[in-house]
Amino acid sequence: MKPPSRNFSNKHEPLPCQRPDNTSFTQQRLPAWQPFLSASIILPLFFFIGLSFIGIGIGLYYSSNSIKESEYDYTGAVSGEPCSDCAANASRPCYCSINFNITEFFQGPVFMYYELSNFYQNNYRYMISRDDTQLSGGLNNLKNPANECAPYRVNSEQKPIAPCGAVANSMFNDTITLFYNKNGKSTVVPLNGTGISWWTDYNIKFQNPTNGNLTLAQILEGTSKPINWQNGTYNLSESGFKNEDFIVWMRAAALPTFRKLYRKIASGEFADGLPVGEYQLRIEYNYPVISFQGRKKIVFSSISWMGGKNPFLGIAYLVFGSLCIVFAIIMLIVFIKYQGKNDDDI
Repeated sequence: MKPPSRNFSNKHEPLPCQRPDNTSFTQQRLPAWQPFLSASIILPLFFFIGLSFIGIGIGLYYSSNSIKESEYDYTGAVSGEPCSDCAANASRPCYCSINFNITEFFQGPVFMYYELSNFYQNNYRYMISRDDTQLSGGLNNLKNPANECAPYRVNSEQKPIAPCGAVANSMFNDTITLFYNKNGKSTVVPLNGTGISWWTDYNIKFQNPTNGNLTLAQILEGTSKPINWQNGTYNLSESGFKNEDFIVWMRAAALPTFRKLYRKIASGEFADGLPVGEYQLRIEYNYPVISFQGRKKIVFSSISWMGGKNPFLGIAYLVFGSLCIVFAIIMLIVFIKYQGKNDDDI
């Protein structure tokens, strides 16, 4: 018997249902535009970009330099420095003061920062030592913190710590008060601690736990404050996790020297800025930095339309714009020298 014939002619032909639609998109017939990069296009473009970036860089650099700053170091690492007695005194709290003069009007609004040096908040183990679920109001994590918080997860009595972790435990806790001395009379400069944190942090990321009609103090019963926190530094029963000083600290800095906003001076007779005169900073010295060779400062700064003082952005624009001009000049010289020559002549 003759075996049946096999027809392989349509073996690789796709079925009608597998064929793509006959449209411009599926059949790759869309209109396209491909620029022709000639010297008459590239050279003016490089010059335009370079001059534009140089102009923007000059504006940014000038704006940054127009911002006024005053720094006052109160580490006290060396005898005779401000707050040296408190730095050498192991008992806390300790009080010290810094006197300074403002010789010309300090245009407002004025922002007060604290600056720490040689403090590595970007250390990976340090950064993950927190419980974001607990900080966002999670009741379960309030009494059962995440393992990442260890060794600051529970205290010596095995009570859960709230907020837990190394970041919260190392919170900056110096208290700073500013006085203005005029005609022999000392006036307290109002320092506003509201609105110093990011809106998303205060309204979304950090929330106090809720449980029916119970107060925050009742909900926190059975938990412990962080080990290194001192009494009066941060009253957990009042503002809880929505304390703005705490929220500002919990946003980790990328560099070992960093500033964090402490207060704003924008009310009363100081709403327009700090007038000329004598001032005094009174500091409750609680935060030790000498043990890790760190330093701490108080910084007063104004702002501009671009924010705080940051000369790097203007310098970056100037460098990039200058490079564009240099490359444009080089390409122009090459173009003038070799234009009209064939490839075989080059």
